[in-house]
Amino acid sequence: MILKVHTAIHVVISLLGILAGFVVMAGMLSADPLHRWTAFFLIMTIATSVTGFFFPFERLTPALVVGVISLVLLALAVYARYPAHLAGSWRWIYVATAVGAQYLNVFVLVVQMFQKIPSLKRLAPTQRERPFQLAQGAVLVVHVAWGILAGLRFHV
Repeated sequence: MILKVHTAIHVVISLLGILAGFVVMAGMLSADPLHRWTAFFLIMTIATSVTGFFFPFERLTPALVVGVISLVLLALAVYARYPAHLAGSWRWIYVATAVGAQYLNVFVLVVQMFQKIPSLKRLAPTQRERPFQLAQGAVLVVHVAWGILAGLRFHV
């Protein structure tokens, strides 16, 4: 019962973080800092990684590695955005780390969708099949392109 509640909370936090991340990334393209959305995105995305560590595990898993990488990116994003005030190179560091953290969340979302949605699971039962690779490739290409554009456009 506790695991089901924790899972539900983790999923809601993750989806809110992903939604907020797309809003923040759109703001980057239009050079709008979206202060409240950014704070919400960073808090929800940090909470996503932190709550992920409370699932039972027996060994180091790819999910744990993604969580650690995400927290490192988010620590840099928070520092760049707040104490460093996006000054100098901290602006592009913020863009790269925020977009990188968003990418990791969407990457995990796609993994979960292919594990939990029956029609997707049938297409890629081991997640080594072409549909899964194409989906993850598209997620990567979109985030890299968005990150480059945001890096060029986001000035505060």
